[in-house]
Amino acid sequence: MFNIAVERVINKPIKTVFAVLSDHANYAQFKGVDASTLLQTGEYEVNGQGALREIVAGKSVLHERIVGFKPPRYMAYKIEYSKPLPYDHELGQLTLTEITSGTHVRWESKGHINIPLIGGWYFDKQIEKFGARAFGSILKHIDMQ
Repeated sequence: MFNIAVERVINKPIKTVFAVLSDHANYAQFKGVDASTLLQTGEYEVNGQGALREIVAGKSVLHERIVGFKPPRYMAYKIEYSKPLPYDHELGQLTLTEITSGTHVRWESKGHINIPLIGGWYFDKQIEKFGARAFGSILKHIDMQ
């Protein structure tokens, strides 16, 4: 099982940080993301609950459904489709808290790479390592903008 948790204080207002993190069609602005597309709009807001985004990073493709959306404090997603590795994704969530110096962000993702017979423990560890690096890089990018 992989369990990623990254925290960072971003020296920007909470609404600004949430707007960037929930702009699904523009994740390609972040290092390591080659393309991002909003495949389906949300039920009540374009990027909100029910929205489906596609993230392409190298040879990896992820389809992530927004399953929780409470601007500007919370967004949750679940990976519904992935290749080449088969994700069994429990949940990804971003929790934002307004603080004196800006916004505290906690980004978590939990799941398992499900490969029958072989097992996925090796890939889980790789996802944990590279996922933490990617989440940290995205948050740093937002802070530096």
